This record gives sequence, C-alpha cells and structure tokens, in this order.
Amino acid sequence: MKVSIAGFFASRRGIVFSGGIIGLLAGILPILGNPPNMGVCVACFERDIAGALGLHRTEVVQYLRPEIPGFVLGAMAAAIFFGEFRARGGSQPLVRFVLGGFSMIGALTFLGCPWRALLRLAGGDLNAVLGLVGLTAGIAAGCWFLKRGYTLGRSWKTPKASGFLMPALMLGLMFLVFIKPTFLFESTKGPGAMHASVWISSAVGLLVGFVAQRSRFCTMGSIRDAVLLKDFHLLYGVGAMIVATLSANLALGRIEPGFTLQPVAHSNHIWNFLGMVLAGLAFILAGGCPGRQLFLSGEGDQDAAIFVMGMITGAAFAHNFTLAAVPDSLSSGVLQTGGPGLFGQIGVIIGLVFCVMVGATMRQRT
Repeated sequence: MKVSIAGFFASRRGIVFSGGIIGLLAGILPILGNPPNMGVCVACFERDIAGALGLHRTEVVQYLRPEIPGFVLGAMAAAIFFGEFRARGGSQPLVRFVLGGFSMIGALTFLGCPWRALLRLAGGDLNAVLGLVGLTAGIAAGCWFLKRGYTLGRSWKTPKASGFLMPALMLGLMFLVFIKPTFLFESTKGPGAMHASVWISSAVGLLVGFVAQRSRFCTMGSIRDAVLLKDFHLLYGVGAMIVATLSANLALGRIEPGFTLQPVAHSNHIWNFLGMVLAGLAFILAGGCPGRQLFLSGEGDQDAAIFVMGMITGAAFAHNFTLAAVPDSLSSGVLQTGGPGLFGQIGVIIGLVFCVMVGATMRQRT
C-alpha cells in the first residue's frame, strides 16, 4: 500500500494530481471566504499570522490563518507514515533566517508569494506576469551561483525530539485558532477579515501539506530544475495548479483581466518585478519556496523551520517599518497606483545586495 502510494506521487501523474488539488482548492477558497486571488498564499498568510500575534499592528492584515499550521502538520503526518521523518539541522541557521526575512520583504513588495503569483495570473491579474518574470530572473541568478559552488553546507542529524519542535509550535497555533483567546488580534476589515471557516481552512491545510510532502511540490524547484537539469517534472505540477485554478475561476465567473485595481495588488511594474527577483533569489539560496520550506519543517528539517521563522519576522518588520507595498486604489475617482514607498524600495535593494553577497561568498572550496 505504502509502496504504491509512494510510486504514484513520485510519477508525473502524482505531481500533476498534487498541483491540480492545490490549484482547485485555491480557486474555491475565495468563494468560501478567503480574499480574491488569495485562496492560498504562504507569504500573505504568514503575514496575517504575525499580525494576529501582535508582531505588527497593521489592522487590515491580522488573522491566525489555520492553513499554515495545517501545511506543517499534514506534511509531518505524511513523513511519519512513509518513514521519511528525519530530524536534522545546523546548516547556517542565521543566514537562512535573514534570507527568510528578505524573501518576505520581496514577496510583500509584490504582494504575494510564488503561489499567489500563479493564482493572480489565473484570476486575470496581468501584474502577475511581471512578478513571475522577476521570480524566474531571481532563480536564474541563484542557479548561476549554484553552478559556481554555492552551498550553505550540509545539515546534521539531530535528536528526534528536536525535529518535532516546529510541528509542536504549529499545533499550538492550531489550538489557538479554535479557542480564539482574547490576546489574539483579528481584522474587522480588509484581507485579514476575509477567511473561510476554520474547519474548512484547517482541512485544506492538512490535505495540501500531505500531498505536497509526498510529491515534493515546489514552485522555485520547478524553475531551478528546468534551468539547471532540464528536468521538467515539477513544472507539470505548477502547470496543473494554474489550469485547475483557471478552470475554477472560469466556472465561478471570477476572472477580471487587467493591470489596475486588481484585488490586493498594485500596478507598479518595476517593483512587482524587483520584489520577486529578491524573493526568487532568496528562495533558491535557501533551497525552497515558502510552501516547500513549511513542508520540510514538518519532516523534521530545522533549517527550513528557521527560514519560516525568518519569513514571519520579516513580515512583522515590513509592516512595522512601512516596507510593504500598498495596493492600487481609487481616490475621488482617480487611480492611485500602489507599490512600495521609499523605505520599501531601499529594503528591496538592501535585500538584493545581501543575497548577492551570500551567493558569492558561501562556496564549497576544493
């Protein structure tokens, strides 16, 4: 039984199935309450969690999203069931933490992670094209460093209990989701006030975590493998995700093509591009996109957990210091183009410099 399931998810049909499931659920969740074109967005949801815990005070993006702990716990369940849970860590944790922080600054400049870029495109948001081009450029730059010996070194086996720390923290967050203690912050308007029921969101998170762990679904990895190895296996999953979300949007009549006034998005093309260049470069230097890092942390990978913590901290930093972009808006009938302010633009440039320095200096020397 285990062998047949493992074989299926390792096949092309398995990765297509996984991408299709993620895309379909992401297309349906906005109908059930999640923000438009944001059925599943790791960066946005981690930002909302940071707000719910009081790490930032931007009132419109504060909600303890159960999808994120669901991803980790679903991946842990799959890893344990298939004998793949391995506690390990110790590979440049501080570098990974800072990479996580800058990847979030890049994502919040674009207003979405790679998953949301695909969902925005499937919803007709043409700004996502600039984001995906930037993501590809950042990953291609990271591939250049990989070809020249870049590495953060190997991780080491650690006591098994340490591998359960991140799942335990996520279990604690899931517990808070259901008991709703008064110390949590929760938006009353804006994207943070838009969410499906906790039962549906939790179930979606657990299912996505399980199938993604089995299939190794990763948006960053799909581009990296295509560039470095001419291996398009993971790209089939990304393609299936787009097709499934697009199909759901078509069936539900939720496609609005254009650049301006897209849901929780801006049409400042330069910073849509540069934000995702930074995010893509940080992802490849750390070894996985935000979703993949969550799934790895569920397998006992503490290096991935450090990256996730860096992203959550980066979200708090971005909103506390006005680095995050703002969406397009209408003021007295006049379009106000959104995007990052001066501090956000400086943050992206500093992040790019940091990532280039990491890529250039962290090398395996022979």
